[in-house]
Amino acid sequence: MTDTAPRTDSWTVAGRTFNSRLIVGTGKYRDYAQNAAAAEASGAEMVTVAVRRVNLTDPNQPVLTDFIDPKKYTYLPNTAGCFTGEDAVRTLRLAREAGGWTLVKLEVLSDPKTLFPDMEETLRSLKLLTAEGFEVMVYCTDDPVYARKLEDAGAVAIMPLGAPIGSGLGVQNPINIRLIVEQSKVPVLVDAGVGTASDAAVAMELGCDGVLMNTAIAEARDPILMASAMKHAVIAGREAYLAGRMKKRLYADPSSPLAGLI
Repeated sequence: MTDTAPRTDSWTVAGRTFNSRLIVGTGKYRDYAQNAAAAEASGAEMVTVAVRRVNLTDPNQPVLTDFIDPKKYTYLPNTAGCFTGEDAVRTLRLAREAGGWTLVKLEVLSDPKTLFPDMEETLRSLKLLTAEGFEVMVYCTDDPVYARKLEDAGAVAIMPLGAPIGSGLGVQNPINIRLIVEQSKVPVLVDAGVGTASDAAVAMELGCDGVLMNTAIAEARDPILMASAMKHAVIAGREAYLAGRMKKRLYADPSSPLAGLI
C-alpha cells in the first residue's frame, strides 16, 4: 500500500521552526476579515505586517490582531515604505515596543517606481539592527555577492526578489536564485514578484526554503481560493525539489524500450 501520510518537512529561522513554507502578507485586502480567511486557507504560520501601514495599536480603528491571532501566527513586522536606513531602524524599534517583536523583515527601498531594494542602505541598517539584538530577515536583490555580505553581517534569512514587488511577473532570474540557495547557510525565501501558483512552485523547485507573497493572493479574483492554490503549489514545488527532476534531453527518449518489439 502506498504511504499517503503527509510528509513532515519543517524549516527553521532564528530558532523558530515552521511546517508551512508559505508566508503571507497583510496588505491590499478588502478588510481584515478577508485577510484572516486567506491566511487560514493558505496554511501559513507566519504573516508579515507593514508597521507603517497596518493598525496594530489604535483601539478606535479595526486592529489586525483582533482578526489574525498573534498566538496562532508568528508576526513578522516589516519596513515597507522605508527609503532610508534611519526610517527602517526607527520603524522596527517601534514594532519591538508595540509587540515585543524581534524577528523582523528589513526592506529599504530605492525608489517608488521600481521598489527595488537599496542594497547599500539595507546592509548598513542590517548591521545597526543586528547590534541591537534584532533577528533580521532581509529583502534584497537577486545578487549572490550582496546576499553573501548580508549573511556575513548577521541576516537570519536572505529574501531575494523574484521580480519587482506587486508585479506578478514570477521568478525572472532563476540562475541567481539558485546560486544564492547553494551558497547560503541561512534560509533563502523568494520575496516579491509571485503572481500565480506556478510561480511559487518554480521558486520552491529551485531549492528555496519558502516563499513570501501578498499581492498574488490579495488581488486575485478569489483571494481565499488563490491562498489555497498557493498552499498546494509551495508543497508541490518543495516535493519536486526533494524528489529530484529528470534530466533534460535534446532528443526524445521512449518510455518503453524499443528493443524486442513484436
